[in-house]
Amino acid sequence: MVWSRFFIRPDGPSGDINKEDAALGDDEHYRKLERMYSSAPINDFFGPVMQVSEGRAVISMKVRRDFYHAANAVHGALYFKALDDAAFFAVNSLVPDRFVLTVSLNAYLIRPVSEGEVRAVGQVVHRSRRLFVAESQLFDSAGNEIARGSGTFVPSDIPLTPQIGYA
Repeated sequence: MVWSRFFIRPDGPSGDINKEDAALGDDEHYRKLERMYSSAPINDFFGPVMQVSEGRAVISMKVRRDFYHAANAVHGALYFKALDDAAFFAVNSLVPDRFVLTVSLNAYLIRPVSEGEVRAVGQVVHRSRRLFVAESQLFDSAGNEIARGSGTFVPSDIPLTPQIGYA
């Protein structure tokens, strides 16, 4: 990916680090985001595991029969959740003090899955002062792309605090 102030390289910093981010430390911020994600009640049902790094998030979930629709494959709701969560946390990795909000997310469901594990990879592809664009891909256990999404995200007025699980 091109190195600029608007794009994030998968393997390096963006160059735009604010004072709060520097004070907190990137790794601590990423671990707090991971704990916040794990504490969300919806994740008690889905059981995802997430890893966050700068401008990137990876989420894994084991496929279970209770995720199926009537045709015995995983329901699109799981696809959407995984794509949104990966893109959302890729963006929130770059916002050290505020919860971000999903403004829109377009999802493309490419192929069904009914066993194994799914892995969503989210990556920030554009950032401006108030708007972020992130893309995410969902893969099956064999590494086949099964869905793809892109969305827009904005920082909210909600501070990242222990009250929302950011601890």
